[in-house]
Amino acid sequence: MIPSALTAPEPGWTARTDVVVIGSGIAGLVAALRCRAHGRVLLVTKALLDAGSTRWAQGGIAAALAPDDTPDEHLTDTLVAGVGLCDEEAVRALVTEGPDAVRALIDLGAAFDRADGGDIALTREGGHRRRRIAHAGGDATGAEISRALLAELKDSGVEVIEHALVLDLLKDADGRAAGVTLHVMGEGQPAGVGAVRARAVVLATGGLGQVFSATTNPEVSTGDGVALALRAGAEVTDLEFVQFHPTVLWLGPGARGQQPLISEAVRGEGAHLIDHAGERFMVGRHELAELAPRDVVAKGITNRMRETGASCMLLDGRHFGAAMWEARFPTILAACRHHGIDPVTEPIPVVPAAHYASGGVRTDLHGRTSVPGLYACGEVACTGVHGANRLASNSLLEGLVFAARIAEALPGDLADVPEAATAAPEPGAGVLLDPARRADVQRIMTGHAGVLRGADGLAAAARELAALPGAASAAPGVDAWEVTNLHTVASAIVAAARRREETRGSHWREDHPERSDARWGGHLVTRLVRTAAGNERTELVTTYEPAKGTNE
Repeated sequence: MIPSALTAPEPGWTARTDVVVIGSGIAGLVAALRCRAHGRVLLVTKALLDAGSTRWAQGGIAAALAPDDTPDEHLTDTLVAGVGLCDEEAVRALVTEGPDAVRALIDLGAAFDRADGGDIALTREGGHRRRRIAHAGGDATGAEISRALLAELKDSGVEVIEHALVLDLLKDADGRAAGVTLHVMGEGQPAGVGAVRARAVVLATGGLGQVFSATTNPEVSTGDGVALALRAGAEVTDLEFVQFHPTVLWLGPGARGQQPLISEAVRGEGAHLIDHAGERFMVGRHELAELAPRDVVAKGITNRMRETGASCMLLDGRHFGAAMWEARFPTILAACRHHGIDPVTEPIPVVPAAHYASGGVRTDLHGRTSVPGLYACGEVACTGVHGANRLASNSLLEGLVFAARIAEALPGDLADVPEAATAAPEPGAGVLLDPARRADVQRIMTGHAGVLRGADGLAAAARELAALPGAASAAPGVDAWEVTNLHTVASAIVAAARRREETRGSHWREDHPERSDARWGGHLVTRLVRTAAGNERTELVTTYEPAKGTNE
């Protein structure tokens, strides 16, 4: 059972705006900057403005910027990586609007690395058959993009609340989004639980990687937006497709939390994956070897670890030399050396770790969810671009393109917000999970719903997750909210993973190793449905929707 309504009915403070944007990564910042043309905008972020996943993006941003590249080629590579589940119309919007979106970033002051002739330096990453990845600072692309957008935000007139956890959606009498409730933790701001009433709500809350024990995601990535959307009655889709980055620095047994990512660009520049005997085990497994799509490489590493009994594999870039490491990958080099590994003289120990959610809150091509007035963009959203497996470096581009598309649609969608919007009942004992259960959620998901999945393990995960609400917290603090959101999202991931009895993209079922377009060529849509017992509790229901144009 999943709690359906967790918000205080009489907030201690109230604010009003036209558009409230939740999240300050690339999607949230672009949405806030673009939406300011349509009224007053309030940007809410869970920690500091630059604490989300965008600043950690090393690999770059993909766009057909080279003279010998085209949007159609970018589209083809994206569709191949998505293994039959991409929405081609959404992908076409991404790749055709992407180059101008990147140029707009440059106009804002984002400084991308340049080749000797002055053009943007482009490289390859896994799944791309052209050099179309733009970088900044070698391997600090996200940090540079975030810097440029935050500089633009500074004098934009967009209001900001930092250190605020979004709780639940407010709705009007017609079921339209009318704002959100927040728990504000910062000093010098409205404190405690309050309400922001708004004419539109944009979710840009980022990922859900903290649902697993090992992840590249920052501590704030606890799936808050997906959990809120589910409780609000919105549809989520493709949650079974959690992408595991194949090469994350292995910190030894027992390591937890955010772990350093070894960018795909390192393999793009020629680093080799080897086992402890020195064999390049990806050769022969895929025509692109180390540059195969991420799910293929993650599976290859996991399989080789099983075959050899090793706790990690090795990424060998010793042949780069010190000068290239220092110029091309300074951030990665520093992170490795911080943990006692010198890539110049020794291979890097790597393992797969939870990295990106290809699924999320279901949207149309302009970010609209199934709840009127509620929009989503960035990693929290499922636009249909990624399908079963995100193509490398498409995520930053998706945030740019679809945040701008929300702003395009907004003028025709905005509605007045009544003074009295419906808030959900106050949480009581037995509703929010005890914060100590966070480790239990992560252990269950890592053990049963990680890179390798099977019916028995997923059934065990469902049972163990269902048993956790028995130990609930009577104090509705931020930590309790976060673990409750993680539990909600974990339960939804497991429900979808159990239902999809095939292997496709980043979803690998050992008991169903083959892809089946005939049975599973469509999407799984998950909702929270109220039980017959009343409105206080709900159950997850996952339904299969055939692909567009089929007769199923």
